[in-house]
Amino acid sequence: MGRVGKVFLIVWAVLMTIIAGGLAGFEAMRLFGKSNLDSKSATSTPMLDQANVAYSTDTAEKWESDWVRYNGEVYDYNEDIITFLIMGIDKDDKTVKEVKEGTDGGQADALFLLVLNPHDESIKIIGINRNTMTDVDIYDEYGRYMTTMIAQIAVQHGFGNGMEESCEYQVKAVSNLFYQLPIHGYAAINMSAIPKINDMVGGVDVTVLEDLTKFDKKLVEGEQVHLEGDTAFRYVKCRDISVFGSSDRRLERQRQYLNAFIKAARAASSENNNTAIQIFTEISDAMVTNISADEVSYLAPDMIGYSFDSTDLMMIEGQTTRGEDFEEFYVDEDDLYKKIIEVFYEKVNYVD
Repeated sequence: MGRVGKVFLIVWAVLMTIIAGGLAGFEAMRLFGKSNLDSKSATSTPMLDQANVAYSTDTAEKWESDWVRYNGEVYDYNEDIITFLIMGIDKDDKTVKEVKEGTDGGQADALFLLVLNPHDESIKIIGINRNTMTDVDIYDEYGRYMTTMIAQIAVQHGFGNGMEESCEYQVKAVSNLFYQLPIHGYAAINMSAIPKINDMVGGVDVTVLEDLTKFDKKLVEGEQVHLEGDTAFRYVKCRDISVFGSSDRRLERQRQYLNAFIKAARAASSENNNTAIQIFTEISDAMVTNISADEVSYLAPDMIGYSFDSTDLMMIEGQTTRGEDFEEFYVDEDDLYKKIIEVFYEKVNYVD
């Protein structure tokens, strides 16, 4: 969805704000940026050695703690990678609001990991099925931890106050799913912001992937549509819950839309340098984020030239089953592990 593109645009917006206000102190902010990002992650490296990964023990003096052996090769975790969790929250409110402790924080109907790799100057995006069955922490109406149970990952954000607390719960759940992957920041955006953001980049072109005419008469399967206003919202948000696998198909639509949105956002920014800051201003009331100005100032100068194309947006494979009450998605652990290696690790020339 457009929310991953939004982090893209947030980087632009804050950088422009800094430039508009003068460059004094910019380098000092960059010095703090990287250390702040690193400090926000609860972990420093994924715990892949807990996944039955065989590594050398008889040559411990040569073996680094963040190395893993996979398919006969040795890989090193790329500590310079920066990872953000982008959440699309199932809330129609135009402004994010704090709620009472309980389960009213809003579910994370869209979950994407945005991965910035300075080594090859690339951006990768990993989509996470909202029905992914994983450990979810349960809290009572007073915010007290009660237990952990297997449930759809999207419900984790529902606990807490609907603001930073809920986001932090969701970050923890995603990090644990990815073997305690370091996550350096987050942005949670209410779905209600989609029409405004969509239209500020001039709309988005898609070929409709499935019949959605029960929600919007324009959304005829196979038709090429220029998404505007509420039609964009319906395309990425609506699904027929009576149809098995509807969440999977919606995720594919979100993936398609996100690719098209990023293309449109880049085009709009090239024509109007103020596009990013205008969008940032418009969505700020509908967003909760812990990405600060000094962190953005660290990222922005380099990130502007990073590469990204449709193949860089990937999904974790798995299987959807019909649960007792709701659909359940079980990740293919082999595929998850493989993608972690491919995205977050680099091959090491190591000889036993």
